[in-house]
Amino acid sequence: MPVKPSHVIVGLTGGIAGGKSTVSRMFRDLGARLIDFDELARRVVEPGTPGLEKIVDTFGKQILQSDGTLDRRQLSGIVFSDTEKRRVLERLVHPDIYRVFAKEVSRITADKPDAIIVAEVPLLVEANLPHLFDIIVLVYTSDQAQIERLVERQGVTIQTAAEMLAAQLPLAEKKPYADHIVHNDGSLESTRRQVQAVWEKLKAFQLQPSGRQRGSKGANGGPD
Repeated sequence: MPVKPSHVIVGLTGGIAGGKSTVSRMFRDLGARLIDFDELARRVVEPGTPGLEKIVDTFGKQILQSDGTLDRRQLSGIVFSDTEKRRVLERLVHPDIYRVFAKEVSRITADKPDAIIVAEVPLLVEANLPHLFDIIVLVYTSDQAQIERLVERQGVTIQTAAEMLAAQLPLAEKKPYADHIVHNDGSLESTRRQVQAVWEKLKAFQLQPSGRQRGSKGANGGPD
């Protein structure tokens, strides 16, 4: 009896200016449903939400803009170099993000039970989130390419771009968590071919018996 495909939840991660959104859109064009964790994070701290109230209670009203919305730059400045404050912030907002994420997955699978869901999660490894996903895809880009893109897109100096990159977890440390790697240093066509190849593996993974556990690299070929 043929195995009925089931939904697959893919965590897509990478580095700053590494092309995560470009790769996400390529998966979407192949039929994936997308979830953007940055968008979820913004949603759970909108004015009037319990998430924003908790942040204000903890960090003070100075992290609000004049219109009552969260001043992300101000908050980032508070937690950027303070590991303990960053962990406090994560403890405040992560449960709300997980809740909204679960609702999004339920909404998508109610419409399409065999959906391949690609969630773009910049801090997937840093926030210890691999357990949320069946498969992890890493968009891998060289330091030089990331710096050049930061300079071009954000108008910062090379030194500032290098400092921004240095503040991130190195991509080499994310590799062990990845089931598949998409190298995004070359042409768009090269990236698209790699995404197509991963897509075929994701569809094959759908047909595996139930009870799958992520992290069993032998089941899906290991990092590409």
